[in-house]
Amino acid sequence: MKNPAVRQLAHLASSNAAGMREHALDDHLCEVARRASDHASVFGGQEWTRLAGLWHDLGKYRPGFQRYLRAATGAEAENAHVEGGTGRVSHSTAGALLACERFGTAGRVLAYLIASHHAGLYDWNSDESSLEARLASEGSRTELTEALAAAPPDILDHGGFVPGRHPIPGGIAGFALWLRMLFSALVDADFLDTEAFMDEGKAAARGAWPDLATLRAAFDVHMDKLAAAAPDTPVNRLRARILAQCRAKSAEKPGHFSLTVPTGGGKTLASMAFALDHARLHGQRRVIYVIPYTSIIEQTADVFRGIFGEAVVEHHSNAESDPGRESLRSRLACENWDAPVVVTTSVQFFESLFAARTSRCRKLHNIVNSVVVLDEAQLLPPEFLKPILAVLNLLTRHYGVTVVLSSATQPALARQEYFDPQKTIQGLDAVRELMQGGPQVETPDELYRDLKRVNVRLPADWQKRVAWEALAAELAAHESVLAIVNTRRHAAALHALLPQGTLHLSALMCGAHRADVIDAIKERLKAGEPTRVVSTQLVEAGVDLDFPVVYRALAGLDSIAQAAGRCNREGRLPGLGEVVVFVPPDAAPPGLLAKGEGACRSVLHGYAGDPLDRALFERYFRQLYYQCELDKHGIERLLTRDADTLRVNFRTAAKKFRLIDEADQASVIVLYRGPDGRDATVDDRLKQLRQGGAARWLLRALQRYTVSIRQRDAQRLLAQGDIAELLPGLFVQVSDVLYHPVLGLRIDPAAPVPPAGLIV
Repeated sequence: MKNPAVRQLAHLASSNAAGMREHALDDHLCEVARRASDHASVFGGQEWTRLAGLWHDLGKYRPGFQRYLRAATGAEAENAHVEGGTGRVSHSTAGALLACERFGTAGRVLAYLIASHHAGLYDWNSDESSLEARLASEGSRTELTEALAAAPPDILDHGGFVPGRHPIPGGIAGFALWLRMLFSALVDADFLDTEAFMDEGKAAARGAWPDLATLRAAFDVHMDKLAAAAPDTPVNRLRARILAQCRAKSAEKPGHFSLTVPTGGGKTLASMAFALDHARLHGQRRVIYVIPYTSIIEQTADVFRGIFGEAVVEHHSNAESDPGRESLRSRLACENWDAPVVVTTSVQFFESLFAARTSRCRKLHNIVNSVVVLDEAQLLPPEFLKPILAVLNLLTRHYGVTVVLSSATQPALARQEYFDPQKTIQGLDAVRELMQGGPQVETPDELYRDLKRVNVRLPADWQKRVAWEALAAELAAHESVLAIVNTRRHAAALHALLPQGTLHLSALMCGAHRADVIDAIKERLKAGEPTRVVSTQLVEAGVDLDFPVVYRALAGLDSIAQAAGRCNREGRLPGLGEVVVFVPPDAAPPGLLAKGEGACRSVLHGYAGDPLDRALFERYFRQLYYQCELDKHGIERLLTRDADTLRVNFRTAAKKFRLIDEADQASVIVLYRGPDGRDATVDDRLKQLRQGGAARWLLRALQRYTVSIRQRDAQRLLAQGDIAELLPGLFVQVSDVLYHPVLGLRIDPAAPVPPAGLIV
């Protein structure tokens, strides 16, 4: 029997005055339904999410939950919202079970959304913890029965919703992405309404962003100033034409575009110009700039922040490490990407599109009706290429997204059929090249001709490996030279043979250390000082260095082209820069590196023309992709729904879709104390961590001082007493000699060690 005198609650929060503030459950459900419907209206999912919002917390009507909630007086605010754990009362299954009973198989769409809104999307039937098993449990039946007995009729009324009027997508991954979009709309609505009750100050800090028209005006002012200050050089004139061409093409209808411009041609600003103009003309809501490496994302974000101010949100693993780089508003926008300009990583972007966790999925509905620029598109990981291309097609076909593939070396992403059907690539829909047609009539081939700034010298004998000693002698003969090798071990070996003062870059150096070295390189080059550098491939994407001579160990053709982009970048040499490709002493390790080297040998062996001829890249990528498993982890199979049951294993697919395999990785916080050895930032952060606990911002701050190594190396260093386990899975340097001021973390005790001089 219902007691109308008892007010059912969604949340309780402490008040400044005595007692607790109460959030009425009816109000919460209706407001979440409204917000979720608004979020999903941009892709036509509003009726599904309205009902999901109305029933998502149906289980909170049960008396047991109400008793638990009222007993939680004085607890932390979030304890009143998040279920699970000791003493918690389940509330997210009642609505899911009701949906299945009301709508049959179609109700499973709502069941996925409602049952998963705290724990993340479930698998339908992978194991005993699956959604199917949960809905069939006796506890779920009890939860629904008790909730129905207490819920008011207007909440239980589904408002004439008929699933058949709202079609359920099919196809490979089509249903899975659509359901994730609905899930995103629901969980973001739930978080926002709960936040509005729990923390009015935080809720008020959200939003109020400038519109894209305002940002476009700011961009025009910036570009006018840049043009006025730029010297009149052939390279700068060409950059201006590229920019004008992008703007002229912005009126074309949304879909897939490629921006094929040689390195140094100004792709970053030109692609942003296209994105802003295109979004304004087609009513799109934001620009999402996706960058492959965390190591270069900050410099790109700084470029955009210098133009757009706080309208730029940086979302990546180091985004919260520097209080000076973010405000409360930008920090909150990282949760759901409601800002007009988002700069993020490939890992964050693509893993979110295949995620199960609420925190990852929450932003997805804000990708709808956006312009997505994929910087350095050639770095899309081959083992995930098929599901990535499938989801990009879905975004452009059904969610109003425009995708721009920006690269100097465009990958072969058109449909390709092979005798072996497992190798067939469905490809992207109708990719249009921005550098084709238009008033500037600047084709990629013309750009490559006009921006030719280097001569590439290939090995005379592809079978003859060059000894490190011989290579070091060649490099030492140049005052300024960059040598790029394939592995960290190779970088250390070559560096040890070069004159003192040679700089070193590899992933064995923490992010703060690498940033300092890159700054030092730029300062030396600008001052005209002798500058020798040995690096791994981390300098090949987005690091703006300009050397007269570059040596590149044999690798994929795209890597050779990217290395060439660090040579004579600004065209200041009287002639062409020199790029020398050499065959290193050791074969490439098995995997993608070896496959890339093999495809490069195949394409270039016996070739007498320009190794950077644009026509070669399609042949190269075709050969590379043919050697690879393009859906190595079976993501498409996991996400293809069964037509009769709507069975999809979301959680399993999310676990398998990891662009960076962290299973064999361990993180070590190193004691890097700046170029002069006097910066105590890392020591201060570690002290705060030990004294105050693992605050999220503090762990993020320490990521700039973290190096990833293999688990077996971490266990060896731990046994030797060189590192200690600070938190589960997180280690910290203990030995004073473990981190070298030039080479970084010394995981190989037999590796040669140069004198421990300063980096500048």
